[in-house]
Amino acid sequence: MKELIFSGAGVAIITPMNEDGSVNFDVLGELLEFQINNKTDAIVVTGTTGESATLEDPEHLKVVEYAVNYVNKRIPVIAGVGSNNTAHAVMMSKEAKKLGADALLHVTPYYNKTSQRGLVKHYETCAKATDLPIILYNVPSRTGVNILPDTYATLSKIDTIVAAKEASGNLRQVEEVISLCGDRLTIYSGNDDQITDVLELGGKGVISVLSNVLPKETHDICQSFLDGDKMKSRELQEKYKELIQALFMDVNPIPVKQALNFMGYQVGSCRLPLCDLEEIQKDKLLTVMKKYEIIKEKELVKIY
Repeated sequence: MKELIFSGAGVAIITPMNEDGSVNFDVLGELLEFQINNKTDAIVVTGTTGESATLEDPEHLKVVEYAVNYVNKRIPVIAGVGSNNTAHAVMMSKEAKKLGADALLHVTPYYNKTSQRGLVKHYETCAKATDLPIILYNVPSRTGVNILPDTYATLSKIDTIVAAKEASGNLRQVEEVISLCGDRLTIYSGNDDQITDVLELGGKGVISVLSNVLPKETHDICQSFLDGDKMKSRELQEKYKELIQALFMDVNPIPVKQALNFMGYQVGSCRLPLCDLEEIQKDKLLTVMKKYEIIKEKELVKIY
């Protein structure tokens, strides 16, 4: 069996911004501490939720470096380094390795896309760049590319390709991938509304947006299942269904950054072209957060 980077809930952490749009490292430290203190099993930085698409390379790597140093080996730090330019993905992989990342997250090439044969060549090249374990990231709704089960099977034979974040939403595909790859590839859910479904099929956890807001609770969804209490896991999954839906009422990470701002973390706005929620959406999100008692009435004075 290949190395297990983590089991449970890894947070796809947001990148907080100052008013001028620069990265707010002080708040990033607060968020990292909040996560670690609430049982998050891994930190995934500079992924989709971390706005990697609008981070310039120097600040992208600075975020990785800050997270690695702040976390200080308490839990794994996984660096998003994917690109639609294989040479760029290789360069970012090497730099993240130098900075001390524990593993790498590589999204499928987007916009220019590629064939399944091209995917294999892309990932083979990325895997040769470092000896760090790699998590493949399959999110066809954003990239226009789907890693097919047979391609997963081929890629799983590469020693350093150890896991996949499966955000296709296709549970039949996930089942087939697990059947074909066995213990050569660990599967993490990439969708918060399918955590227990993927665990039921043999997955080992989730890379989660929900964890930004409820790290302990998301950990508990996974851990209860892994401990054998499937009923509790499913009850928790169902319990947070409405909140999960609210966190995806607009393009990720717009709602989750607003949720963290409501919680008192000064994470700022997303970088353009992503823009803030409309007022009616903010009200809806706040209502849901109050329902779950994430925001108390007495705290609203601080918000408004």
